[in-house]
Order: sequence, then C-alpha cells, then structure tokens
Amino acid sequence: MSDETQTLNPAAAAARTPTDSAAPSTAPKPSIWLTRVVIVGLVLAALNLRPAITSLGALLEEVQNGLHMSGTVAGVLTSVPPLCFAVFGITAPRLARRFGPAAIVCAGMAAVAAGLLIRPLMSGTAGFLAASALALMGIAVSNVLMPVIVKRYFPDRIGSATGLYSMALSLGTAVAAAATVPMTEALGGSWRTGLAVWAVLAAVAVLPWIPLVRDRDAATSEARSAAPAAPAATNATGPAPALRLTRSRTAWALACFFGLQATGAYITMGWMPQIFRDAGVPAGTAGVLLAVTMVMGVPLAFVIPRMATRLKTQGPIVLALGLCGLTGYLGLYFAPAAGAWAWALLLGVSNCSFPLALTMIGMRSRTGSGVARLSAFAQSTGYLISIPGPLLIGVLYQHSGGWDLPLALMAGLLVPQIVVGSLAGRDRTIEDEAGMRD
Repeated sequence: MSDETQTLNPAAAAARTPTDSAAPSTAPKPSIWLTRVVIVGLVLAALNLRPAITSLGALLEEVQNGLHMSGTVAGVLTSVPPLCFAVFGITAPRLARRFGPAAIVCAGMAAVAAGLLIRPLMSGTAGFLAASALALMGIAVSNVLMPVIVKRYFPDRIGSATGLYSMALSLGTAVAAAATVPMTEALGGSWRTGLAVWAVLAAVAVLPWIPLVRDRDAATSEARSAAPAAPAATNATGPAPALRLTRSRTAWALACFFGLQATGAYITMGWMPQIFRDAGVPAGTAGVLLAVTMVMGVPLAFVIPRMATRLKTQGPIVLALGLCGLTGYLGLYFAPAAGAWAWALLLGVSNCSFPLALTMIGMRSRTGSGVARLSAFAQSTGYLISIPGPLLIGVLYQHSGGWDLPLALMAGLLVPQIVVGSLAGRDRTIEDEAGMRD
C-alpha cells in the first residue's frame, strides 16, 4: 500500500461500517486507456489555466496603447481574473452535478480557446473585456473542477495527480510570461497575433476531454451501485447538499488560506519586477527574476503535494513556505539588488502554497461531491479575498514614494496565512465537522 493511500485511509475508515467490510464496492475502476486520457487531459487543461493572464501581462502596455485604454481601465483589467474566478467558479459544482465534471472542463477549455481567439479581434475596450471574461469563465470552472477530477479518477493518488497538474499549471504560467514577447516579435510584432496564438494550445486541450464526456454515465452508475452496499457510510458522510460549508471552520480556514496565498501570488506577478527596477536592477534582468520565481513552481508543485499526503497534518509545510516568503520579503526590504536572485528563489518557493491548497481541498472531504463544493467555496471566496491586495500595494507605493510600507504589508500578510493554513491542514474533513454539529 502506498504512503498516499495510507494517508487517505483514516478518513475512509471513519465512514466504514461492518457492511463495508462484508460487501466491498462493485464499482469498476477506470481502464488503463481511460486513465491515460485523463492524465493527458489534466496536463493540457492545467497548461491553459494561466496563459490568458500572463500573456496579457507581458503585452499590457501594447494592448493599452492599441485600444487607447486609460491607466484606470488597465488597472481594472488586471483585477478582472480573480473577480471572474470568484463569480464563475461558484457555479462549477451545480454544472458538474448536471452535466458531469468532464463535460464542464471540456466546455471550459472550449470557452478559453474562443475567448483567446476573439479578444485580439476586438477594436474596443468593452469587447476586449467581454472576450477576456469568456476565457476567464472557462478557466474559473476548470480551476474548481480539477480537484474533483483528481478525486474521481485518482482517489488513492491525490498528491501525485495534484502535483502533476500543478506542475503543468506552473509551467504554463512561466512559459506564457517568458515566451509571449519573443513569439510576438517572431510573428510580425503585432500584439494581436501574440495574444491570439495561445488559443491554439487551448483548442488542443479540448480534445482529450471529448471521450471523457461519455464517462459521466459510468460515474453515475458507480455512485448508484456503491450506494446499496454501504448505506451507513452514506449516512455518515451525508449528501453533499446537506453540508453547510459556511459553518465549517476547516472550509473557512481553507478559503482564507487560498485567498492569502493568491494575494501574495498576484502581488508577486504584478509588482516584483518594479521592486527590482526601483532598486537599480536592469529591466531585462528584473523580468528574468520574475521568470525564475515562476519556474520554481514547476518542480515544487509536483513534490509538495506528494509530501502533503504523506503527513497527518500539513501545518509544517505551511510554516516552511511562509518562512521562505518572510525571508524573501525581508531581503527585498534590506538588500533588494544585492541578493536579488536569492529573494526571487525564496519567493518562488513561498508561492508553492497554491498546489498545497489544492491538495488540502482534495484531502478535506471524503466524497467527490464534497470536494466539488469545498473547491468552489474555497476558491471563490479566496479569489474575492485576493482582489484588493495588488491594488492596495499600488496605492501604498504611490503615496509613500517607496517600497518600505508595501513590503511590510506583504510580509505581514504571511502571518495570518500561516495561521489559517495550519488550521486548514488539520487531520479532519468537512463531513467530520458536519457530524459534530448534528
């Protein structure tokens, strides 16, 4: 038995009854072919969860000039992603229950492809924002349903599967940030072409999900066939709609942890190059330093989820990542240029709280429907929490004339992040908490 399976067994054991032992589930396991298709689908979908954002960031000045955007409108544009993730992400569980999670991810990737293809064709700001919102809507529902897909097809390998798609997500983020400008220049220099080219990758990501859409019937049959064999377990966990997540301390801790880590990530992506440039680091080097921070997430996004599933509680990992972030911000405060590479590496490690949060979402519920609701709640609430952060940093920077106050705020936010992350990492599930309140 794998370490990950052992880690997940206590939750399953809490719901097991004598009936469970006497009558094991007759639900068929996914075939090898189907498993491989899911893996390909997860990787391709994850690669497309951030290029819509980071490719635009790389060409934001050109887009602003081309569409005659004001600085205020450009600032609003940078705040649209977390807003869309919060608004549209909350609809994912209901859509998944009706059409199946694979069908919604398939539709999500199609929406990403359509949005990325349409928005460069827009001649006005309103059309550009609408097309961007279409792409972000597809990303939002896919964001929420990735942990659900993992729970459905890889229940005993949550850490490995989460690490795989988190690694692909980090890779897509870094590649889009680093390659968009050179690719735009190679394709003729038009920002419209540079943005539109990412629609090709999104269109490819639709393909593996098409055969998985038909697997919804198998999932439904699996749930029905398992239900008579374990009626007591069903009562122990309760149907998903009966779980009141707003009364779960674990759900709120996860939502706050997700929101605070997202705040740090968006601040890093939006402001770190400017911090280095203001310290005398050349603009080209500042961009490379940001790429280094993003690339750190590629290997660690695979390692950290596997580590998390091997531990009874994830608090030690939360603390280690938070301390890396505190050290990085202190370094930027006292010696931003002298230790630039070290601070970029440390902040890259700290940003790996994202795959840790996704892993904990998969571990804090026993059922696929529970994971869907918890993922939607934690991510939607978390992205709402993250919206003011980058804007507040900009206000402090503008009014204080330097980075002392903004960096103090960045470091200060890591303290509550460590606290709520440790609470979210406790060895319990939302079903346990619902049971304690009955």
